[in-house]
Amino acid sequence: MGQGRLPARLGLACCLLLLLGGSGGLGSRGTPRGPWEEEQGPVAEGGPWGRARYEAVKKHLGAVGALSKQYWQYLACKVWQEGCKEEEEESSRGPGWSLPVVGQDYLEILSAWYCSFGKCCKTGDCRIVNNITGLEADLNGQLHGQHLAKEVIVRAVQGFLQSPQPQKALVLSFHGWSGTGKNFVARMLASHLYRDGLKSECVRVFISLFHFPHHKYMDSYKAQLKKQISETVQLCKQSLFIFDEAEKLHFRLLDAIKPFMARYDNKGQVDSRRSIFLFLSNLGDNTINEVTLDFWRAGRAREEISMEFLEQQLRLELLERAENGYARSHLLEENLIDFFVPFLPLEYHHVKLCARDAFLARGLPYTEAALDEVAGMMVFVPKEEKLFSAQGCKSVSQRINYFLP
Repeated sequence: MGQGRLPARLGLACCLLLLLGGSGGLGSRGTPRGPWEEEQGPVAEGGPWGRARYEAVKKHLGAVGALSKQYWQYLACKVWQEGCKEEEEESSRGPGWSLPVVGQDYLEILSAWYCSFGKCCKTGDCRIVNNITGLEADLNGQLHGQHLAKEVIVRAVQGFLQSPQPQKALVLSFHGWSGTGKNFVARMLASHLYRDGLKSECVRVFISLFHFPHHKYMDSYKAQLKKQISETVQLCKQSLFIFDEAEKLHFRLLDAIKPFMARYDNKGQVDSRRSIFLFLSNLGDNTINEVTLDFWRAGRAREEISMEFLEQQLRLELLERAENGYARSHLLEENLIDFFVPFLPLEYHHVKLCARDAFLARGLPYTEAALDEVAGMMVFVPKEEKLFSAQGCKSVSQRINYFLP
């Protein structure tokens, strides 16, 4: 433990003692009467303090004396993320000890209060890590064939997080074929922005056909969705909302959440300016695939495709397809989507890289022949060129099961 942290931790421990003493979480049964009690007993009972005050002080002192190793481990794990292994081992032994409910509440409050001074984490909220360096490294090392997505996502998220007072929430719309990396990047963003990744209380994931399957219940869905977003934003200012299968979202649902993505006007509106909205969609995949194929046929590298050119083509397709929720909800005309992020179709050598990553993730050896065999199991289109994997890299990790001993 560093010397710089020691005074802060001692101060925090003192606050903890006071809080725990007041909570009644640790009783003072069996506390012996000490010399001070013998001397002051008659005065306390008949004097201005009264017996009730005397018993309250005695209870506080008993709580302080009963502060256990487990409480300290729990606090250290919550605030400094140290000693968590020991705390988990203690709790896994069964009903040997457990924090009283009130005591747990006080520790959570104390942890949040301590973090609000920036003492335990750079972001001021220990649930948030905002590891942009790690995000960029993982995108470069694990996302294959997506030069546009890598560049746009890092720049957009980094710029947004560094802004002292953004005017609106950050809204990113991911477009492309299935298996090209949209869900993969969404999970990566969650894991690098939040300590608990997708399990964080700051992250909410909505899947269109799973959470909103019936149009006749749309009014109920709207109310629930607005309530969940509002509660999450109040619980965690920097929230992440992921909408998968966004092309199937009813336009009335998109209308319901527009106020959370619009500029903040401070008129009875929940402040969601620090939130991030991700929409994952197959819309626009034809445009993205055609542009990529045209570059290949012209003998040009896919890395020459510029964001300006492809985003313009993508926006035009979305506006023309009036049946999609994006167009009908006026998200495009009102410029609520900050960046359209295209995910290009994957080629043979990209699928091999995905297969390599799958072998490495499971600690398995591989050969070039094995990677070729996995890639060869995929279906490639168009029929003449057989250039793009129809499934992207989806199911690659399952296909390496064929190579297990």
